[in-house]
Amino acid sequence: MVGADDVRAVGLALPRTYEAFIGGRSKLKVRQIVYAAFSKDETQMRFGYPRDARDGLIEADPETFFLPPARDLRYQWVCAHLDRLDPVEMRELVTDAWRMCTPKMLHDLPELQPPAAAAWAAIDAGEWHDAQALLHPYLHFTDGAVTLRGRKNVLDHLRSHPTPKPPTSVDVRDGQVYRWVR
Repeated sequence: MVGADDVRAVGLALPRTYEAFIGGRSKLKVRQIVYAAFSKDETQMRFGYPRDARDGLIEADPETFFLPPARDLRYQWVCAHLDRLDPVEMRELVTDAWRMCTPKMLHDLPELQPPAAAAWAAIDAGEWHDAQALLHPYLHFTDGAVTLRGRKNVLDHLRSHPTPKPPTSVDVRDGQVYRWVR
């Protein structure tokens, strides 16, 4: 049996995740994208799931999984009764929902050993000093056609290729989308 606090513990341990309270409901988000949300009484959870596979999931266990209300069918959501999920299944569902809204370079983090996950989390957050302390001095790193040796060279490379920031504001005027970062 799983509760909302168990889901929070899994979700908040994933990089870039934060909790937001919107409309009296708790939601787990990465930037502006919600990947898991709870009912007001926290007995049910909605989570991101591929639209083309959700009918199969629901048919496999209709006592646990169900479709969201009709207004939300356009989104990639499935709902679940938390008390019917086991911890391993819940962790897999939450992690896969998180993967749907994060860059592919982060997808392997939940399966890495804690020191490697901590190093990637520090790199992702731009905490270069913390990352340097976690990396092996003779690190071998390959990124596409680039191959580097040594943690200083790797960190210099990663520092010079920053993660793109999403726009903080979007405005639509005359059918045109205008985006800007503040």
